[in-house]
Amino acid sequence: MAESDHGVGATQAGPPADVGPSRWRLPDPAAADPDGLVGLGADLEPETLVDAYRRGVFPWPHGRMALPWFSPDPRAVLRPDRVHVSRSLRQTLRRSGWATTVDAAFDRVVSACARRPRSEGTWIDRRMRSAYARLHRLGWAHSVEVWNGDSLVGGLYGVRVGACFTGESMFSRLSDGSKVALVDLCRRWDDAGGTMIDVQLPTGHLASMGAVAVPRSAYLAELAAIRDQVVGVTTDRLAVSRLAAPRPSPAPRPGRPATP
Repeated sequence: MAESDHGVGATQAGPPADVGPSRWRLPDPAAADPDGLVGLGADLEPETLVDAYRRGVFPWPHGRMALPWFSPDPRAVLRPDRVHVSRSLRQTLRRSGWATTVDAAFDRVVSACARRPRSEGTWIDRRMRSAYARLHRLGWAHSVEVWNGDSLVGGLYGVRVGACFTGESMFSRLSDGSKVALVDLCRRWDDAGGTMIDVQLPTGHLASMGAVAVPRSAYLAELAAIRDQVVGVTTDRLAVSRLAAPRPSPAPRPGRPATP
């Protein structure tokens, strides 16, 4: 695989296809129950999923029950220009020799994310994998791959809605593989003009990388303001060493709400 410098001639993901209106009407996410549950049922057709993500709602299968849809409060958000890179992670970026791509191995990334110890189980079942593969073919879902030579060592996938990228899952086969994927996504998303990475649920791991919990109302208001923006992320193979240098402090962007 040949490596590419980010710059003139870089390849960008094109705009997603129009999927048309959904035949389902999901309840207002602002009226979700205390656990963030919006409703049960519907399907995983592209138009259903796109409508849901545009409204700040995502599916989260739980066993054999009817398909649950969630919009948690608070919502975990990562600003792409404020991702935290620890000293040890910076060493990995400098010394690993790894490279990243976007959309080079979407199905392999989703399959890797679905593999969990039997005791943990997984919500990424066959129907979810099929649904997101369709979204990927339509330009709505994307993956980030981390490569050690020709070996896939980490990655993540998610759904883009305007200037918001909603991360669904990530995996590592070598230490720091998923962290490198997230840092790379932040850099590419920021460079493309994206303003928010939605990581859904607050966790200590994500908080250590800069994610903050924001009220659902603030998240939904910002999503409504940015979901129609056009963001074309770069897909070229790039060396992760470029991510090791600290970036200047971010300047305020016009139109961004004053959330943390």
